[in-house]
Amino acid sequence: MPVRTTRDGVEIFYRDWGQGRPVVFLHGWPLNGDAWQDQLKAVADAGYRGIAHDRRGHGRSTPVYDGYDFDTFADDLDDLLTQLDLRDVTLVSHSMGGGELARYIGRHGTGRIRSAVLLSTITPYLLQGPGNPEGVPQSEFDGVKAGLLTERSQCWKDMTELYFSANRPGNKVTRGLEDAFWYMAMAMTVEGGIACVDAFSTTDFHDGLGKFDIPTLVVHGGDDQAAPIEATGRKSAALIPGAELKVYEGGSHGLALVPGHKEKFNQDLLAFLEK
Repeated sequence: MPVRTTRDGVEIFYRDWGQGRPVVFLHGWPLNGDAWQDQLKAVADAGYRGIAHDRRGHGRSTPVYDGYDFDTFADDLDDLLTQLDLRDVTLVSHSMGGGELARYIGRHGTGRIRSAVLLSTITPYLLQGPGNPEGVPQSEFDGVKAGLLTERSQCWKDMTELYFSANRPGNKVTRGLEDAFWYMAMAMTVEGGIACVDAFSTTDFHDGLGKFDIPTLVVHGGDDQAAPIEATGRKSAALIPGAELKVYEGGSHGLALVPGHKEKFNQDLLAFLEK
């Protein structure tokens, strides 16, 4: 398997398809790099080099017990980019991957980075509070962690309803898509599943977003029930100088996997890469 070893001995699995300017995909929780296969093929077919790794504790990377914080994730990404000697990179992030991207730029700068895409990300801050009334209440995160401890397999199955807005009339979410979500989620360690909830719900990414000095595309679903657009996408776009915001009406948190919105996102991504 194609892997790279981090500074602390963790093996990071990655897919590497195509030739050309590199496009590196950062997956969301609780998925892995397989979530990006449609986009990997799209960019490889268009003449780019698509790379997607499994975050530590996810998929085929080392199933470690600790290190589920954004400083560590950002440094893992830096290890991967450095060891592959990738430059002029477009980073494409989804969900908690947006936090990884923001923390990477905050810690390591944009010397290797050409541009960035934030898709349905958790930035700049997800937890509801006095300064962030649009955010997600702590009780919802507590409920997810309790569900994972009680019976994580069923918890992942239940989560597909919200993740893909499968609870909306006329949705295009298939049983196969729900099963794929469950399969990827079950490949993550239970400790990683719980620790990541604490990490992505309480980490503040304002500082990292303030250091973006590259072209940035922000894409968010208008019906994102996991990372509400008013708390995340709109605020992220406002914080990044010159960022372009695209709102997909009715789009779910996992819109890049759902037929209809998936094809639209692929088109928007390829158009952005051409700039």
